[in-house]
Amino acid sequence: MHPHLTRHGLYAISDGPRPDLFAAVKAVLHGGAALLQYRDKTTDSARRAFEARALRELCARFEVPFIVNDDVELALAVGADGVHLGEDDGDVAAARARLGAGAIIGASCYDSLGRARQLAAAGADYLAFGAFFPSPTKPNARRATLDLLSEAKPLGLPLVAIGGITPDNAPPLIEVGADFLAAISGVFAQADPEAAARHYAALYTK
Repeated sequence: MHPHLTRHGLYAISDGPRPDLFAAVKAVLHGGAALLQYRDKTTDSARRAFEARALRELCARFEVPFIVNDDVELALAVGADGVHLGEDDGDVAAARARLGAGAIIGASCYDSLGRARQLAAAGADYLAFGAFFPSPTKPNARRATLDLLSEAKPLGLPLVAIGGITPDNAPPLIEVGADFLAAISGVFAQADPEAAARHYAALYTK
């Protein structure tokens, strides 16, 4: 297991672009996020690079790993701790070659245990499954089942659950093996992101 993935809890994923991005992320980090992913699907490369570099520095102050969504070259350019890859974002081996042995490389498995096995064999550091519930960010996302998490546990990697997860519906996911709960709107669309983050983080201290 990657040494930076031994802590369990909230995997906060940003929802940029937004004018208060830095303040919102700082609030979520104060709230106890265990991982932070920078997710911005726009093509404004200059702004994305500026934001990602600033967020990497902010996460370093909180000793929270900083992950870039989808973009290996951006992760490399800003010195991110790692990258998260979807099914159309390149393979684990290529990302490892670019980012180095110490990088955190996570990958989306969606609703597929077979894909999870392939990604684990390829050297992924964590596996993400979902959506487990209807998601406002990805309303048409494939749906995963609780059984997937328990079936993936023998792969020996940290498991991330994503998709419509709230502090209220999360406990069954933790019970069957979710090491991290990924949330976008669950924290960043809330009036008080810090308080929202605390609610997720607290699920792992009970």
